[in-house]
Parts: sequence; structure tokens; C-alpha cells
Amino acid sequence: MAVTMADVARRAGTSVAVVSYVLNNGPRPVAEATRARVLAAAAELGYRRNRVAAALRSGSTGLVGLVLPDTVNPYFAALGRQIEQALADAGKLTVIANSGYDSARQSAAVDGFLAARVDGLIIVWTGDSTDPAAETPVVYVHNRPPGSTATVIAGDNRAGVAEAVAHLREHGHERIDFLAGETDDGPVGERVAAWRAAAQGRLLRSAYSRAAAAELMRGLTKWPAALLVATDEQAIGVLSAADAAGVAVPGDLAVVSCDGSPDSEFTVPPLTVVAQPFAEMAQQAVRLLLAEPRDGSPIAVRLTVRRSCGCPHRTTVA
Repeated sequence: MAVTMADVARRAGTSVAVVSYVLNNGPRPVAEATRARVLAAAAELGYRRNRVAAALRSGSTGLVGLVLPDTVNPYFAALGRQIEQALADAGKLTVIANSGYDSARQSAAVDGFLAARVDGLIIVWTGDSTDPAAETPVVYVHNRPPGSTATVIAGDNRAGVAEAVAHLREHGHERIDFLAGETDDGPVGERVAAWRAAAQGRLLRSAYSRAAAAELMRGLTKWPAALLVATDEQAIGVLSAADAAGVAVPGDLAVVSCDGSPDSEFTVPPLTVVAQPFAEMAQQAVRLLLAEPRDGSPIAVRLTVRRSCGCPHRTTVA
């Protein structure tokens, strides 16, 4: 039989109301000695809070739904971990769903979270579906639905690409090719636009995967001398193809990527990256979800200089 608040109250020698105040952090204060007795009794009896019942009483489940495109992708995995930590710091429990870059799965995840009465949603949007019609607070990170005017929490992609182009020019590169995705939507579209404004070179395209980028590079008749890459996953594929083709990085090919996922530090050679501010993005997303004000400006990114661009291993801050 499940342990109840009444059982905890009897063990602690207090009332059910006081137990409720302790276990629900309010609404009334409880003396520290009494609080300690209640918590000890709950632990001894193995009491588990009934979130459904608590939600019916308070109108809050304490749950936040997080929709990510792919938690296997190191970029989204790193971002998701930071969001989960920021939510935990705010006293919220994260429930995660993968959309698999599929609009239907994304919509199903959103609908499921809303049916579960989550306190809010944080979504890394993919696809062409529209904003969910819901009274539940929704915050977009990295990307937002097409045509949406909602605030999106994201790094300053334009400034980051401009910094990367300037850095490659310091190495003497006048032509800088760009490897983008198959379409120019969302953050990658901003990166492409910034590259067009700052550099001359070929626009190459592949799917956002290591294998697709490697296949594209293997098919080139002429390799670039400098390449800016939209994502780390593609950049890792570029390094693999270069190694197989005997193209030395950075001697024959200088590479800079635009993500800054944890894997980028451990490639051969280590990738120079425009590092996205995962922790700050997560913290701002949670603050916005909890209705705390923010100014809506893009968050500063950092050019992390390693060896793939031709530099000794060091770090600069853009």
C-alpha cells in the first residue's frame, strides 16, 4: 500500500497540513526542527509525492516538456543537458522527446506534453509546422517556426560567422567556401547570409551528417583552401574525407565550424569553432519560460581557436 501524508504525519508527530507545507514547500512556513522531522519520516517510510494529485491541488505539475530534434547529435545533446540543468536549478523536472527532424513527430510530442499538463514547453523547432495553439508557455531555442514572431533564444550567428571569416583572412585566405545544409532555414540561413556578406567562395550543400558531408567532399574535383562549415557534424565528415584523400588539415585545407559541440575538441586536428553559448541559452530560455524579462538580443558567441584553421591551440573570445 502506498505511503500517505497521514502516515508521514503520524511518524513525525505532526499534522497532515504541516506535512503538506513541508513537502510542497509552502504555502506556510514551517519551523526548521519540524521540517527536519517530516523529511526524516518521509525518507524512513519511503514516501513518494503523487504529482497528479499535487497538480490537481496546485495547478502545477512541476514538469517542463523539452522537444529536441535528435539527442544523439552532440550539439543538441549538449544544449539539452544545459536546459535540463537550468530547469532543475529552477525546481522543475524535464521530460524530453525527440522529434527526429520530423514535423509530425514534433507535433505529437507537443500534443502529448500539453495533455500531460506540463507547466511549459521548450522547443528546438524543426520542420514547417506552425506554432502550437496553447495557453501553456512556450519558449523556442535555436530555431522557431516559419513566420513566427515569437522570441527565440539563440547565439549571434551573424557576428560569429563574421568573426570566423575575419580569422581565416588573417591566415591569408581570400576565397572561403561554405558548407551549408540542404536548405537555408533557421540559424544556418543566418550563417549563410553572414558568409555571403563577408566572403567570396562556393556554396556547398549536404545533409547535416558526417557521412553526407564526407560523401560531398569526396566528390569534389577541386578542394577549397579554406572552408567554413555550418555544423560540427558536417565538419567531422570533412575531416574524415580529407584524411582519406590525403588532404592535410590545416596545411592544404583550413576548416572552421559553427557549433562548438563537445566532440569538436577531440577531432584530429581539433576543430576551430564558433562556439554556441549553450549554458547562457539554457538559462535565458528558462528565465523566459518563468516569465522573467530579457531583452531579446542574440547571445554573444565565442570563437574558440584550435588547430584546424592553422593556428597553435589557443582560445579567443569574440
